[in-house]
Amino acid sequence: MVRVCQSTIIDAPIEEVWAILRDFNGHDRWHPAIAFSEIEGGEPVDAVGSVRHFRLADGGELREQLLALSDKDRRLSYCLLEAPLPLMGYVASVRLKPVTDGNATFWEWRSEFNPPAHRRDELVRLVTEGIYQAGFAAVRTLLRRRSAGAPVDARQPLAVAASVLPPNMPRFVPTLSSGQAATTRAIVVERYGGPEELQVREIGLLPPTPNEVRIRHTVIGVNFIDVYCRTGFFDLLQPPGVPGMEAAGIIEAIGSAVSGFAVGDRVAYACPPVGAYSERRNMAPELLVHLSDDISDEIAAAGLLKGVSASFLLHDVHAVKRGDIVLIHAAAGGIGQLLVQWARHLGATVIATVSSDDKARVVERLGAHHVIVYSRENFAEAVTRLTNGAGADVVYDAVGNDTFAGSLAALAVRGHLVSFGQASGPVGNWDIGSFASKSLTISRPNYAHYTDTPEKLAPHVTRFFQALRQGVLRVEAPTRYDLADAAEAHRDLESRRTTGALVLLPRS
Repeated sequence: MVRVCQSTIIDAPIEEVWAILRDFNGHDRWHPAIAFSEIEGGEPVDAVGSVRHFRLADGGELREQLLALSDKDRRLSYCLLEAPLPLMGYVASVRLKPVTDGNATFWEWRSEFNPPAHRRDELVRLVTEGIYQAGFAAVRTLLRRRSAGAPVDARQPLAVAASVLPPNMPRFVPTLSSGQAATTRAIVVERYGGPEELQVREIGLLPPTPNEVRIRHTVIGVNFIDVYCRTGFFDLLQPPGVPGMEAAGIIEAIGSAVSGFAVGDRVAYACPPVGAYSERRNMAPELLVHLSDDISDEIAAAGLLKGVSASFLLHDVHAVKRGDIVLIHAAAGGIGQLLVQWARHLGATVIATVSSDDKARVVERLGAHHVIVYSRENFAEAVTRLTNGAGADVVYDAVGNDTFAGSLAALAVRGHLVSFGQASGPVGNWDIGSFASKSLTISRPNYAHYTDTPEKLAPHVTRFFQALRQGVLRVEAPTRYDLADAAEAHRDLESRRTTGALVLLPRS
């Protein structure tokens, strides 16, 4: 459970401040991100149990319920019923007290909620800045305008984004004492859909918090998980949001509580939260990786997520050993190429599947013992023939629907199917009783479960970088796209027109 508390002094009598806040349906008059609000069922605005349904200027919709209201104590509390962000169990309270000296008001705003662990810091920041601090500033502005005789409903364009805007998509923020707020160019997904939903936007960028660094991206990795985020299959991105989980760059600014990093450090990352498809971003530093001089930005951005994935797939999910027969699907893709090279180095017999003769030649150069062009040959039958009927000890399958049944058929007795992606769609429902015919094992590893702490991530990064330095792995030069051409990169990735890794290049 996370608890957040913020307070401020409003230079106005407590009666005036309370009159604004006790109106449970009045926040659309003072918060500039709220376009419309109504109380469901026509209930009074101060009726405990009433529900307000409101819409943000960007189209997002929320429902909140009034839990308690006391005019005597000048206190109210409410809870979140529906929202586009995972603020689970969100309950908030507002309390006012008169300031002893002078005619001012002390305002305390607090809440508690259960965020997903990997988004905790961002959601705390969102509540702190996007709800509380924005609200304080907006009410001050409203009171100043009221005292000056301006219309009460007039709203200044200086408040930060509404409380529910996704933390992976920074919005325009107030003018700071040091001057205009920063902005950055980014690729924004405003609704789930095809590659055409990847739109270039100029978005706001808040200063780093004490526990964050700001990174100027030099190269951004493109991965199939980005497609899943764009389509909504994975809930890592809530529109409007910025996709991307892999990039390399240079630290430009550091929060006061950050240690172990300095301005000018070259770093890379391959982890949530999403937001890498941008020229700059703020990020907690726990899962950042320092880059040595022998690891280029391009190699890091093209290979870190794939290399870390290959590391835990080959060493943890299934520990490949000398003599194993390994079947690798989509072997000419970014992670497929690493699996082929690494599995061969570990002493396995590598059977690879690809979709064309051109891709077959790529995989042969990487050391695959046998290559099957599945567009003209049944790969399960080919594996059976190549192994004299024994089958594969392990199958690494990122294709999904098109290959799952064949992968099961290609396995040996006590074989292991590692399903770590579904580029061709979900695998559907299967009767696990049928797996008993060969005592099969099925795994569906989740990247975050192997990499969500520095202690989990570090061994895989070290193993991957060592394999690069020793020549065990070679990362081919990636296919490059301008950041603005992210949609084209996604189309090429989904249509399997490329081999190896894809990267986006920011302008800055």
